[in-house]
Amino acid sequence: MNWSKVVASGAIALFLGAAALSAGGQSAPVPPAPQSVGTIQSSARDWWKNAVIYQIYPRSFQDSNGDGIGDLNGITQRLDYLKELGVEAIWLTPVYPSPQVDFGYDISDYKSIDPQYGTLADFDRLVAEAGKRHIRIVMDMVMNHTSDKHEWFIQSRSSRSNPYRDWYMWRDGKGETATDKGAPPNNWQSEFGHSAWQWDEKTRQYYYHKFYIQQPDLNWYNPKVHEAFRDIISFWLKRGVGGFRFDAITTLFEDPNLADEGVVKDKDGNPIINAFGEPQLDGSKTEFLPGLHAVMQEMRATADTFNSNKFPGTRVLIGETYLPDITGLTKMYGPPDKPEFELPMDTQVGFIDKLDVVQFRAKLTEAETGLGGHVPLLVFDNHDNPRLDARYGDGVHDTDIQRVLSAVLFLSRGAALFYYGDEVGMKTTPPVRKEDVKDPMGVTGWPKEKGRDGERTPMQWDASANAGFTTAGATPWLPVPPSAATINVEAEAGDPNSLLAWYRSVIRLKKTNLAFARGDNTMLDASNTKVLSWLRKAPGAPPGVVSANFTAEPQTVSLSVPGFGGKVKTLLKTPGAADPTSLGQIQLGPFGVYVGEIQ
Repeated sequence: MNWSKVVASGAIALFLGAAALSAGGQSAPVPPAPQSVGTIQSSARDWWKNAVIYQIYPRSFQDSNGDGIGDLNGITQRLDYLKELGVEAIWLTPVYPSPQVDFGYDISDYKSIDPQYGTLADFDRLVAEAGKRHIRIVMDMVMNHTSDKHEWFIQSRSSRSNPYRDWYMWRDGKGETATDKGAPPNNWQSEFGHSAWQWDEKTRQYYYHKFYIQQPDLNWYNPKVHEAFRDIISFWLKRGVGGFRFDAITTLFEDPNLADEGVVKDKDGNPIINAFGEPQLDGSKTEFLPGLHAVMQEMRATADTFNSNKFPGTRVLIGETYLPDITGLTKMYGPPDKPEFELPMDTQVGFIDKLDVVQFRAKLTEAETGLGGHVPLLVFDNHDNPRLDARYGDGVHDTDIQRVLSAVLFLSRGAALFYYGDEVGMKTTPPVRKEDVKDPMGVTGWPKEKGRDGERTPMQWDASANAGFTTAGATPWLPVPPSAATINVEAEAGDPNSLLAWYRSVIRLKKTNLAFARGDNTMLDASNTKVLSWLRKAPGAPPGVVSANFTAEPQTVSLSVPGFGGKVKTLLKTPGAADPTSLGQIQLGPFGVYVGEIQ
C-alpha cells in the first residue's frame, strides 16, 4: 500500500468535509488552499506527532450480538463513524482472556481474545477494516501484573520449587513460624485498599499485588519475564497493530529490600487518610523506580524492529504516566540513543480538574518548552476518572465548558487522546446503591469511593431504550444513563451547533490547517486570569490564534502578535459569537471560544 497517497486522500476527504459543514452559528473551519493539503501530512514514520487517538472501553462501546456486552465486531460496525469524526488510532482497553475481576486488566492469556469480545479472527478483521479507513489499533499492554488465573501464576503458586516461582514477588511474613503466618512483609498498600500482600496457605508465603488480590505482580528482576513480554509484543505486532498503551508502567519495579513506605501528612503533620480509611503512603518504594526505563528501552527496541509491510508507519508506544512534574515526564521519552515512549501521557494539563487559566497556561508552556522538543500527548479523560462534566462542569454550562477543553486538547501542539462519548458530552453516572456497583473498587470503598462504573456506561448512540448500544430486549452490563434521551450521536449529528459538530470541526482544523498541524505554541495575553489565548505558528502558513473564556461571564480580549497586523479571519467560533474586526477586540461569550487566522 502506498501510504503517502492514502494519507493525502484522507486529508482531501477532511478538506471536503470541512467545506461542507453547515455554518449555522458555529462556523466551519476555513480549509487550507488545495495545494497545501499534501504539505501538512506527516510521513508514515511521524504519523503520531499530530495524531487524534480515541480510547474505547470495549465492554461499553457497541454490542453486536445482544448479550449486553460490547465486543470487537461492534467496534468494527462503528468504524465509519470514527473515520468521519477524524480518529486516526483507537486505543482498546484489554480484550485478552480474563476472569474480568478488573474488567480485563487481570489477564489470563496475552495471546488470545476473550470470548466475550470475540475471536482472534474478529480482531484481525477489526485491524484490517480499520486499516482501510486509515485507523490504527493500539492494544493495552499490562506488564505490571497478571491474573491469578494465568498459567504462569498457577505454576508459581504450585510450589516453592516450581520454575515459575520467581516470576512473581513471593516473600515470608514477618515473624512467621510453622504455625503462624506472621505479619505482611511491610506496610505497602494495594491501590484498591488494604495490604498489598496476600497470604497463600499452600506454599506458606505472601505474594505482592499492587492492585487487586487477583492481580499478582510480576517480578521484573527476572530476565525470563522480560523475554516473555518481548515475545508477546512481537505476537501482536505481527498481527498488524499500530502500537501499545502501557498500563501502570510506573509501578513495574519495587524496592528489593522491601523497606516500608512513608506516610503522607497534611500541613499540620497529621497522616492523610485515604478513601479506604487507611494512612496514605508516598509510593516511594513501589513507584517510579529507575528499572522501568531499561524495560521500556527493550520494548521500544522490539517494536522498532518491525517494518511497515503490513501497516505502514511507526508502531507507537504510549505510556500511562501520571507524573508529578515535567522533569519526570521528560525522562519517559528516554535518551536519544535509547528511546522509550514516543508518547508518554501528559496528564499534568488535562487533570488540573479546575478551570484555572494560570495553571493551564503554565502547564501548556511546560509542555511546549520543557520536553526537550519531544511531542506531548495531551489527555483529559479516561476510564479510571470521572468524566469531564464531573471534574470541570458547573451543571449549567457543561457543553460550553467541554468546547473550551476540546479547543485546548486539539488546538495545542502534539497528539490528542480522548475518551469515547466525550464528543457528545456523556455525563458521569455513578451507581446510587452499593448493590448495583460492578467495579470492585467501589464495592471495597463504598460509600466514600463509588468506583469507576460512572465513567464506563454504554455509548449513547441514539434515544432508544438501550441508546443503540445493544438490542432493545437485552440488558446492558451497566445501565444506560437517563441523559441518553437527549445526549446521543443521532441527536447531535444533524445539529451544526452541537458538541459533536464542534469536535468534528476542531479535529478537522488540527488535521487540515498547517499552523494547527505543525505550529509551535506560544501563549498570548499572559497576565489574563480569565481567558487563555495562544498562538500557533508554522513556517509558510498564516498563524492561528485561539482565545478561550474560562468563565461564565462575557470577556473581551486584546491580542498583539509581533510582526503581524491586527487583521484576523474567523476559522471557528462557538455559537452566537460575533466575528471580530481585529485582534484588538475579540468578544467571547460565557465559556466562549474563538479560533482565527491572522492576516
